[in-house]
Amino acid sequence: MTKSLLAEFTAREGAEDEVAMLIRDYAEKVREEEGNLTFDVYTKSAAPRAFWIFEVYRDEDAFRAHLNAPYGAPFNAALTPLIEEDASVLTFLDPLAVHR
Repeated sequence: MTKSLLAEFTAREGAEDEVAMLIRDYAEKVREEEGNLTFDVYTKSAAPRAFWIFEVYRDEDAFRAHLNAPYGAPFNAALTPLIEEDASVLTFLDPLAVHR
């Protein structure tokens, strides 16, 4: 079963461009991971400092491999002082079964 989540954080006032640059570079690396199916980055229209990242991994093992990637910790260390939250807020998602 795929592993899906939404990561959210808000750039501090004036740090939007630096956060956007960091996340663009990080997204390129994550999208190259064998088990990554989706890594889409958004900003909220009404609040452009709010970033939302929709992530989908092939399965739990692929997600664990993502967590252990060597570029993850440096990305988070660079991001943390630039955002309002203590860390990205993660919301894990389950698909809703739809019957026809």
